[in-house]
Amino acid sequence: MDWTFWVEWVIKGFVLCLILLTGFAYLTLYERRALARMQVRVGPNRAGPQGLLQPIADAVKLIFKEEFTPGRVYKVVFILAPVLTVVPSLVLAAVIPLGTSFNLFGRVVTLYVANVNVGILYIMSIASIAVYGIVLAGWSSNNKYAMLGGIRSSAQMISYELALGLSFAVAIVLGNSMNLMDIVNAQKDMWFVVVQPVGALIFWIATLAEVNRAPFDMPEAEQELTAGYHSEYSGMKFALFFMAEYQKMIVICMIMATLFFGGYLGPGVEKYHLLGPVYLFAKVIILLFAMIWVRATWPRIRYDRLMSFGWKILLPLSLAVVFITATGILLADVYQNQMYFWSIPVLSIISAGAAVLFIYRDLRRKSHGRI
Repeated sequence: MDWTFWVEWVIKGFVLCLILLTGFAYLTLYERRALARMQVRVGPNRAGPQGLLQPIADAVKLIFKEEFTPGRVYKVVFILAPVLTVVPSLVLAAVIPLGTSFNLFGRVVTLYVANVNVGILYIMSIASIAVYGIVLAGWSSNNKYAMLGGIRSSAQMISYELALGLSFAVAIVLGNSMNLMDIVNAQKDMWFVVVQPVGALIFWIATLAEVNRAPFDMPEAEQELTAGYHSEYSGMKFALFFMAEYQKMIVICMIMATLFFGGYLGPGVEKYHLLGPVYLFAKVIILLFAMIWVRATWPRIRYDRLMSFGWKILLPLSLAVVFITATGILLADVYQNQMYFWSIPVLSIISAGAAVLFIYRDLRRKSHGRI
C-alpha cells in the first residue's frame, strides 16, 4: 500500500479531531447564547467581540484550575475514567461520511476517514463503551453520590440502548445496507425521516438519554447527587467529561443527519463536492439547536418515570416501528404496489399516537391516586 495513503489517513484523522474539539468549544457558546435568548437575558458577551472568545477563556480557566484528588479514591481508575469517556466521542466520527470526494493535486481525496461496510455496527459498539468511563468514575471516586450517578447512567444506557438499536435497524432496513455511504445514497430521492418520522423521533429521544442531556440528565442530577458521577473531579479531568458530553452531542447529530436527513446530500453536491460538508454542518446546527431547545423547555423526568418510559413505551413502540417498516417494504416489493410503502409512515404515526394516549391515561390514573 502506498505510503501517501497513510499520510492522507493521518491528516484526515487530525483534521476530524480538530473539527470536533473546536466544535465542542463553540457549541458551549452556541448553547449559552441560545439559552440566554430563550430566557430573555444577554449571555456571554464580555470575552472578545460578542463573547466569541468565551470558550478560550473557559479553557484557560480549566487548565489552570487546581486539581484535587481525594485521598481514598482508586487512583488508576479515577484518572483513566475521563479518558475512557472522551476517546469514544472522537473515534465515533471516523465512519461518518462528510461528503463524497474531490481532486487535490491530481489525487482523489475522500471526505471520510474510513468507509466501513458495517459502519452502523461500528457506531453501536463504540457508543456503548463510553458508559464504562462514567460508571468507573462513580465507582473509583469512593463517594456514594458519585456511585449512584454511575449506577443510574448504566441503568439508563441499558434501557435506552435497546430502542436506539432498533431505530438503527429502521435505517438499515430502509437503506438495505449497514454502510453509511449506501444509506446516504439511498436518500437521494427522499429522506428517511419522511418515510419513518417515528423512527427518527425514537432515535432522537434515545440519543438524548444516551448523552445524559436534559430531560434525561439523571446521572448528574445536582439537586439529588451534587453533580453525580463527576462530583470528585476538578480541573482538566472534569473538563474531559464536559468535552465528552458536547462532542457526543455533535457526533450524534451527525449520525442522525446521516441516517434520516440525507447526510451531506443537497442541491449541487454532485457538481460541487465540497458543498457536502456545508450541508451536513447546516443540518447538525439545526439538530443541535433542537437539543438546546429541549433543555430550555423540558423539566427533568423523575427517575422511575424515566425508566418506565424507556421500557414500557419506547421499547414496544420501536419494535412496532421496525415491524411496520420491514412489512411495508416486503409487501411493496412482492406486490409491486407503493401503497404498502406509504402505509409505513401512516401506521407508525398511529402507533405513536396510541403510545401518547397510553402515557396520558397512565399519568391521569396516577394523578388521581389509582396507581
